[in-house]
Amino acid sequence: MGGKQDGDEAYGKPAKYDPSFRGPIKNRSCTDIVCCILFLLFILGYIVVGIVAWVYGDPRQVLSPRNSTGAYCGVGANKDKPYLLYFNIFSCVLATNIITVAENGLQCPTPQVCVSSCPEVAWTVEVNQFSQKVGEVFYTANRNFCLPGVPWDMPVIQSLQQELCPSFLLTSAPALGRCLPLLNSTPPELPGISSNTSISQGISGLLDSLNARDISVKIFEDFAQSWYWILVAVGHMMSTMFYPLVTFVLLLICIVYWAMTALYLATSGQPQYVLWAPNASLPSCEKVQMNTSCNPMAQPVNSSCPGLMCIFQSYSSTGLVQRSLFNLQIYGVLGLFWTLNWVLALGQCVLAGAFASFYWALDKRRDIPTFPLISAFIRTLRYHTGSLAFGALILTLVQIARVVLEYIDNKLRGAQNPVARCIMCCFKCCLWCLEKFIKFLNRNAYIMIAIYGKNFCVSAKNAFMLLMRNIVRVVVLDKVTDLLLFFGKLLVVGGVGVLSFFFFTGRIQGLGTNFESPSLNYYWLPIMVSILGAYVIANGFFSVFGMCVDTLFLCFLEDLERNDGSLNKPYYMPTALLKILGKKNEALPGDKKRKK
Repeated sequence: MGGKQDGDEAYGKPAKYDPSFRGPIKNRSCTDIVCCILFLLFILGYIVVGIVAWVYGDPRQVLSPRNSTGAYCGVGANKDKPYLLYFNIFSCVLATNIITVAENGLQCPTPQVCVSSCPEVAWTVEVNQFSQKVGEVFYTANRNFCLPGVPWDMPVIQSLQQELCPSFLLTSAPALGRCLPLLNSTPPELPGISSNTSISQGISGLLDSLNARDISVKIFEDFAQSWYWILVAVGHMMSTMFYPLVTFVLLLICIVYWAMTALYLATSGQPQYVLWAPNASLPSCEKVQMNTSCNPMAQPVNSSCPGLMCIFQSYSSTGLVQRSLFNLQIYGVLGLFWTLNWVLALGQCVLAGAFASFYWALDKRRDIPTFPLISAFIRTLRYHTGSLAFGALILTLVQIARVVLEYIDNKLRGAQNPVARCIMCCFKCCLWCLEKFIKFLNRNAYIMIAIYGKNFCVSAKNAFMLLMRNIVRVVVLDKVTDLLLFFGKLLVVGGVGVLSFFFFTGRIQGLGTNFESPSLNYYWLPIMVSILGAYVIANGFFSVFGMCVDTLFLCFLEDLERNDGSLNKPYYMPTALLKILGKKNEALPGDKKRKK
């Protein structure tokens, strides 16, 4: 009896009966102190990096609109002009790609001016207005869209050649602080652009993509109409979802801190401006040294080179912080992975401690601690921060190696031959398998840490040996558990999705006035939110269930090795499990006390 198997000596000796063992060890000491100190020092450095980013960075350079001179709209002298108008917004698409535009803070190679309101009517400068004055065509008609300082008596043709005033306006609305054309706006007849050219098709596609504001308003209205129904199959599950909610909040804090730090670091340099012209190859522009630094506050005036302007290029790399920017960003990425894995490890170890307290209670009604979850949380933080950091660091290094490998693969994908692709695929597959194995090993190591309070390496070894001594049970349970968890998530998410579809599309009749489906612009929105919310909740709940299964399984294996169901060594497993296994205790739990 006791669950001994042939050949288990190769994987260590089975656990022996210990009359003093009653579940998670109370008398324990700190483990992996060196790694704990290293982790705390790393966190301190991570905080310092955040402070440096906060001091030197300025996310407004990316998030807030700026005119061609680099001044922010809605701030200072432009306090009454919160919106940014692009003279030729099509150049944002025609001259570069959207990724480059986003990296440059939505700066495009066209003059930009801060305005108090966006154009409400489409307009184009007519040919007979070229000889008129700027004041007559723009200012008296309340078209205050020229760059600051353009004189009243300047000829319109000159202002257009020097790109001091826009040649056309589109019906626009503010979005993200920028005047973007509306979908239903009619583009004017632009010189050099015909209706049957690919440029016209690109303009049409741009107008379609820039209609985000109208959609966002309707989406907000749908949220306001359906938020109550999205939160129904949630309110009654909050008690069971308590700790996953704590883990979620901690993960969110880690991600937000990293994102803000990375954003501030990326904007820590001063913006650099260079000379640029749309047609630099023209003979009249040959004498102009393009891509040389310039002052955006003094826009270049060169009538011989059409469209010459001073535009934003990048952020300066001078200074200690800027020169170390790449290293600081790498430090931040390492901090992101390490903290995320540590938070997940904390949740697994805390839940394992709580579930182990349940299993190793001889009388399930009286011997379970009053607050097992809180006790496990305090015990884990007090004694095993270093062990969790150790396991999280190992996993982090493998994950970063996978990220680096993916980066190299993407960079070299065009120049690879079939042999190189095969080798790269093998490396990626090996790292994926290694990551899965480390996650499996860490998970079981945290369970042993929660029970016995030993360091990470010893706990990982003991967990691995215990599992190898029961490899058949491990394989069967792992597959069965994965299948049950998958079907559980599928049932919850699918059920919520189907129910929300029938409800929000108004196909469920006879529910009464209190359960009428709201009138929505896009009924798919609350459906998708409900499905996403159901998946998050199901994933959190079933992750707790999965950790419970793994913890009780390890406890069950040790129970079989330690005890034999006799009066002196009764099994700790529940009575239902005893019946399934065809075993029994001579003394039922709670009827007789164990002999010491």
